[in-house]
Amino acid sequence: MENMQITSQLPRSLPEEQGIPSAAISSFLKAMEEQQLGLHSFMLLRHGAVVAEGWWSPYKPELQHSLFSLSKSFTSTAIGLAVAEGLLSLEDKVVAFFPNDAPADISPNLAQMNISHLLMMGTGHTEDTMPPMMSSEDGNWVQAFLRLPVDKTPGTHFLYNTGASYMLSAILQKVSGLTLLEYLEPRLFVPLGIQHPTWGSCPRGINLGGFGLSITTEDIAAFGQLYLQQGVWNNRQLLTPEWISAATSKQISNDDGSPGAASSDWSQGYGYQFWQCQHGGFRGDGAFGQFCIVMPEQDAVVAITSGSSDMQRIMNGVWNILLPAMSTKSSVAPTGSAANAELALLLDRLSFQPGRQKEASVLEEFLTGKVFRIEDNPQQLEAVSVSFNTTEAILILQGMYGKQLIKLGRGEWIESSAQILDSSKNLIFSSFTWTAEGKLKMTLLFVETPFCLTMEVSVKDTSIVLNQQFNLSMSPEDLEAEFVGYLA
Repeated sequence: MENMQITSQLPRSLPEEQGIPSAAISSFLKAMEEQQLGLHSFMLLRHGAVVAEGWWSPYKPELQHSLFSLSKSFTSTAIGLAVAEGLLSLEDKVVAFFPNDAPADISPNLAQMNISHLLMMGTGHTEDTMPPMMSSEDGNWVQAFLRLPVDKTPGTHFLYNTGASYMLSAILQKVSGLTLLEYLEPRLFVPLGIQHPTWGSCPRGINLGGFGLSITTEDIAAFGQLYLQQGVWNNRQLLTPEWISAATSKQISNDDGSPGAASSDWSQGYGYQFWQCQHGGFRGDGAFGQFCIVMPEQDAVVAITSGSSDMQRIMNGVWNILLPAMSTKSSVAPTGSAANAELALLLDRLSFQPGRQKEASVLEEFLTGKVFRIEDNPQQLEAVSVSFNTTEAILILQGMYGKQLIKLGRGEWIESSAQILDSSKNLIFSSFTWTAEGKLKMTLLFVETPFCLTMEVSVKDTSIVLNQQFNLSMSPEDLEAEFVGYLA
C-alpha cells in the first residue's frame, strides 16, 4: 500500500465543545453503575473527537479486549475491500470456492447460496452451523458447513449464524492467499493505527471470522468513526461509500413479530454483519456487551467493552440518556463548568473494588504450604494449594493445563498470567479477602475478556470445599461448580 499515515490517537475535546453537556455523560455512567451492568470501558466520540473515555480499573486503555461477535463487522469489512479489489463479487456462489469440500449431491438451496447470503445471515439454514463445524473430527470446518442441510431458500430467512462469518473468512483466504488478519493489516489496521491485533483460528489456520478478534477500546472507536466518515480516513478512501451504505443498511428482516420486538435492538433489521439499531443507528456487537454503536444523525460513535448479561439495557442507556443530549446546542453549558469537573472526576474514579478485609484469618497458617487433592470432576481440576504472606496469597491450581500459579493481593489487585480459561495464557488481576463466615474469597478478573471468576474456600478439618462461580458463560452449566479436596 502507498504512503501510510499512521494515527494511533483520535483527537480529544471537551463534551461542550462538541455540543454535549457533561452532565448527560455523567448521568449515563451513573446509570450503568447503578444497574451493575458490568462495563469495562466506555468511549464517546462526537464530530470525530473523543469527548469522554473511561476504564473501570484494573481494566486499562492499552489492554486489548476480546470482541466476540463484534469481530463479524471486521470480517464484513474485509469482504468490502476484496470486492473493491475485484477478488470476488457478492453474487459468487459459495460452493464454487470449495469444489473439493462440496458434497457429491449439491442441493438446489446450497447451489444458490452466495456471498451476500453469508453476509446478511440469510444462508437458508435453520440452526446455527457453528457447533457441528467445531465438532468435525478432521478439523475441516468448510466441509462440515457445506454438508449441512439448507432448508430454506437463501435470502428469505434470517438466522444468526456464526458459521456463515467463518465461511467469509475461508473464502477471503482462498482468493487472497492471506488470512483475514494478514489481509486487513495493511488495508485497515495500519491506516487506523490499530496495533498488534490478534485473531483466533480454526484447526486448519483460517481466522474464525465470526469471533476471536481482540483490539483496544480506542481501536473499536476508530473503526466506528471510519464507517461514520463513509470510509474516509486521513483524506484517503479506505472503503467505498457504496460498501458502507450496503453493509449498514437493512438487507434482511429479523423481526419475528414477538411482543416487544419494536423496542428490541435485535429486530430492527440486519445488514452485512452489522445490526440495525433503533433511532437510525447501526452497530457491530459481541456477546456480554462489546459494542461499536454508530449514530449518523448525531455524528457520534459509542465504543464499549464489558462483562454484561443485559446488552439491551446498556443500549437503552445510550438511547435514553446520551442520544437526547446531542439533539440541541442551546442547553450546553460553557466548558470549564462544575459539570465538566464532575465528569472528569467520575471518569477518573471508575473501578472494580477488590474485597476489603479487617484482619487475616487464623486459617492462613493452616492452609499455607498444604496441597489438597481434588475429587474427580468434569473440569479436570486435580489439586489446589493457597499460601499466604503479609501482602499477598499464592494460589496454585493443578489441572488440564498443568500447574498454574496466580498471585492475589490482600484487598488489592495484583497482576498474574496463567492458563485457566483456555489453552492460551490470560492476563489476570486478582485479590482475596476473608468473609464474615470465615471463608476465603478469591476474585480473578480476566481483564482482556468479559470474564470474572470468584472462588470461595471453606475449610473442614483436613478437607476443603471450593465453590467457583463465573460471572458469565455461553452455557449455564459452566457458571458454577463445587470441588471437594482432601489433604495430600
